[in-house]
Amino acid sequence: MTKTIVLIGPMCAGKSTIASLLAEHLQLPRFELDELRWDYYSEIGYDKEAASKAAEEKGLKGLLAYWKPYEVHAVERVLADHTNCVIDFGAGHSVFENKDYFGRVQNALSALEHVLLFLPTTDLNQSIEILNGRLSLLLEKELGKAEPDLLESNVHFVSHPSNYQLATHIFYTEGKTPQETCEEVLSHINNR
Repeated sequence: MTKTIVLIGPMCAGKSTIASLLAEHLQLPRFELDELRWDYYSEIGYDKEAASKAAEEKGLKGLLAYWKPYEVHAVERVLADHTNCVIDFGAGHSVFENKDYFGRVQNALSALEHVLLFLPTTDLNQSIEILNGRLSLLLEKELGKAEPDLLESNVHFVSHPSNYQLATHIFYTEGKTPQETCEEVLSHINNR
C-alpha cells in the first residue's frame, strides 16, 4: 500500500486546509489537483475555446460537463506521478455521472488505503447549508456576489453518490477546528 493520502469532498469542505496540516505533520509533500490540473488537461487536448463555448451555451453545467474527461485523466496522472504524499482533489474530481469515468477514477484510487471524504455533518441538508454559506462568503469576498450556479453545483457535489463510494472514511468537521480535525485524521491513519 502506498502512503498517499487523498482528500475529497465538496467546495468549502476544508480539504485544502486539512491537507496542508496533514502534510506538515506527516512531513509529506502536498499537491493540490486544482493547481496541477491544467497541465494534465493539456496532455489530452484541452481546448480553452471549446470550454468557453460550452460555458456560453450551457452555463456552468456545460463547462463542468466539458471538464469531465479531463478530470478523469488528471486524477489518473496525479496518482501516477505522486506517491507518499497528501493530495487534495478539487470538488469535481471525485464526482462522475458517466460510469466509465467513475470506474476509471475508482480504479485509480483502489490501491489507496486513505481516501478521505470531508463534510460538515452527517445530515446532508445541513451540510449543504453550511458549505454553501461558506462558499457564498468566499464568492462575495472574491467576486462581489454569490454565484447561484456554483452553489447549485455544490449541492450536487454533496448529494452525488460518487464521493461516498470512493471514500475509505468520512470525517465530519462541524464544531471542530482544522487542527482538531487533523488530529482525528492522524489518529485514524495511525490506527489502521
